[in-house]
Amino acid sequence: MDNRNNGDGVTLGKVRESGASSAPEAIEVRGARVHNLRNIDVSIPLNQLVGIAGVSGSGKSSLALGVLYAEGSRRYLDALSTYTRRRMTQAEKPQVDAVRFVPPALALRQRPGVGGMRSTFGTSTETLNVVRLMFSRLAAHPCPNGHYQKPTLDVAAEVPIHCAVCGALVEPPSAEQLAFNSTGACPTCQGTGIIHEVNDAALVPDENLTIDEGAVVPWRTFGFNVQPDIVREFGVRTDVPFHELTHRERDIVFNGPEEKKHITITSVKGIHNLDFTFRNARLTVTKELDRATDEKRMVKVAKFLVERTCPDCEGSRLNEAARAPKIGEDGLAEVTSWPLRKVLLWAKSVPNHLPEDMRQMALSLVDTLEDMGRRLIELGLGYLTLDRSTATLSTGERQRAQLSRAVRNETTGVLYVLDEPSTGLHPANIEGLIGVMRDLLGSGNSVVFVDHDVHVLNAADRFIEMGPGAGGRGGRVLAQGTPAEIRHNTKSLIAGFLDGSQPVVVRNRLPLPPVSKTDWVRMSIEAIHTVHPLSIAIPRGRMTAVSGVSGSGKTTVILESLIPAMQAQEDGTPPPSHVRELGTAGITRVRLVDSAPIGINVRSTLVTYTGIMDMLRKAFASTALARSRKFNVSAFSYNTGSLRCPQCDGTGQISLDIQFLPDVTIACPSCHGRRYRPEINEVRLATPSHPHGLTLPEILDLEVDDALDVFAPEEAADEAMSVRSTGGESMVAPNLLKRIHKALETLHDLGLGYLTLGEDTPSLSGGEAQRLKLSNELGKQQRTSLFVLDEPTTGLHPLDVRTLIEVLQRLVDRGATVVFIEHDLDMIANADYVIDMGPGGGEEGGTVVATGTPDEVASNPESVTGRYLAEHMAGKKKGCR
Repeated sequence: MDNRNNGDGVTLGKVRESGASSAPEAIEVRGARVHNLRNIDVSIPLNQLVGIAGVSGSGKSSLALGVLYAEGSRRYLDALSTYTRRRMTQAEKPQVDAVRFVPPALALRQRPGVGGMRSTFGTSTETLNVVRLMFSRLAAHPCPNGHYQKPTLDVAAEVPIHCAVCGALVEPPSAEQLAFNSTGACPTCQGTGIIHEVNDAALVPDENLTIDEGAVVPWRTFGFNVQPDIVREFGVRTDVPFHELTHRERDIVFNGPEEKKHITITSVKGIHNLDFTFRNARLTVTKELDRATDEKRMVKVAKFLVERTCPDCEGSRLNEAARAPKIGEDGLAEVTSWPLRKVLLWAKSVPNHLPEDMRQMALSLVDTLEDMGRRLIELGLGYLTLDRSTATLSTGERQRAQLSRAVRNETTGVLYVLDEPSTGLHPANIEGLIGVMRDLLGSGNSVVFVDHDVHVLNAADRFIEMGPGAGGRGGRVLAQGTPAEIRHNTKSLIAGFLDGSQPVVVRNRLPLPPVSKTDWVRMSIEAIHTVHPLSIAIPRGRMTAVSGVSGSGKTTVILESLIPAMQAQEDGTPPPSHVRELGTAGITRVRLVDSAPIGINVRSTLVTYTGIMDMLRKAFASTALARSRKFNVSAFSYNTGSLRCPQCDGTGQISLDIQFLPDVTIACPSCHGRRYRPEINEVRLATPSHPHGLTLPEILDLEVDDALDVFAPEEAADEAMSVRSTGGESMVAPNLLKRIHKALETLHDLGLGYLTLGEDTPSLSGGEAQRLKLSNELGKQQRTSLFVLDEPTTGLHPLDVRTLIEVLQRLVDRGATVVFIEHDLDMIANADYVIDMGPGGGEEGGTVVATGTPDEVASNPESVTGRYLAEHMAGKKKGCR
């Protein structure tokens, strides 16, 4: 055992001694400095389940993805040719002294790709491949005259068969011919299951305009500026409001023929007599749709279109021939529309209805399908239908499907790095996740996962806790060892959550208003998707948790029904058609706070999003030196100002194309990543606590908590003082100082004190983005506001969850009504009211199983969530082994 430690008194794991002949037992990382990692040394055991935990921003992902995955994948790709590497996305070489014994690495990220419009749950998990093969080999196939032939081994052996009724040759389709991504595609929708139709209402949205004024929007959008001149040749008036046109005139605008007309137009070059072909409004859109080969063009066309289910294939994506084969009474279109759980039950019965000589082959196919499906069921995805578009799956659903596929690949000797694999998982499915990770180990792989769920961490062979804080206060190995060793480590911040000694309820839950009162938001809906007709009530001015297993209907009820219905009432527009009744209890404003990234590039930063940058620019522009140099407020903008660095255009970085290696992003060599020209450093801003002043780049490099000290108001400061010089610096005005300090205090209260002021917002985690979106709401009265959060604890350490609860409590204190969709038991236990959906997912869910306080739901025998919630609130050891 190597007893060397990393400087924090943490003993490293066992590593191979120099010159030893035995196989290495651990990945050795020495001197890791990626992001905020503090030159750490750590050993990661091979062929074990290793977790990495820590508060948000502590360096978990930097170690797992920035070091282990980056180096493992980079070294594997280095073995490929330069031609091949040039065409692959490659990770940058991490800042580290040495990484030894790292296997080839694969990362299963928290946000896997969505997939194209042809990607479905069945195709992404490859279960549909097996089902298609079953229909190709085991089905009854029709002859050209429609007579179905009994299943026969000759079909599987690809021997020609003839119809027993009419003698016609029968050519059963191959599995490829049953694929909607191939020759089995419906010709009407090209295998997408949907068709696009022109939305007439979008063609002329404002009928008070004349055609000359641009009433026909597609002509204007796509540059057909001569169409008004041509349509006049058909006798259509273009100088009167569109609503005054006759039926004949309107019909020409929408459906007129593609006829050439001779028109006279005037341009800067004179008068021209030309022949132009008329293109009516509908044809303009359909022609542009044909040309929409990229996303940018598609976005322009999409606003004139509506989608509907293909009438020919009824959404199955398959042509008539692919829909024809039958196993029993069911065709491929019917089977793929079923939930996976039902497909597996159906598959078990298939061999029993086949001739004896076909059963061995059928059993082999069924076993393959069951093996693939079993892991998906364990991961809680049994409610998903095979034809479900991957674009409609949640992040957690896509990641779990990706994880199942990794197990099925039966690799060995690979390092799998999993980023938050418990995302979106109900406590009932955690054991399934652990089982799948163990399957990867059983094939001879190593697994490293980043997670916060204590049940998952307790299942690890070893785990590493990073901390103690975030940003510059983190980046160290706080503790490492087996879960039992971590639970007894006095340095650990998560030990109390692992052993259940930390209290669960950390706020005073509010009493519910009487049911008879009007202080309840009420909604009734008709059946939609897999949700049955139901009614819900949400107490105003309280925290409500909406819980339930994956696919139970939470998203449909809240995100697809409640929010759009309340927004429609706010806008004075019709609610969704499936919403029967809505009582808002006086709430007039609804806001969805999701985890989508803020901004699209490094130009969006913490200070620009919160408005602090505007205050800083104003303060710097008020200094004596800035006034003497004529540096106004706009000059201090790194996006557009005259002081921004000309080489990087204010981004602080440049990208280098180095041919056969991946593009490298480096700090701008001119401004060294500081975004500004050197002249910016001549202007310094002083505060009572820092009388010698700081430059703007120095301030942007500060963490929020450090900036709080810099901008701390001085009680004894002269309230009448505006701006005064102290040598080469100028003191910030007291009123501006207080405003900056207050904005920084809000960020601190949100648990974001570790972020730097110049941090780019697209790089924030989902949880950080959600809390930042609330930053402008905390100081306002919110009695008429409803805030909805979708799984806000994603990526949050248990201590961060407590911070989130405090933030939501501040909103409630201001009168807000808060609703969150959540699996995290700490969050559910701290709600005032719980709506539990279920009992299962998909067709087995879609009803309200239980409602009431957390204690009432915990005692409800009908609630799956309640069972786990009861154990959690009783203080049982959470998954201790």
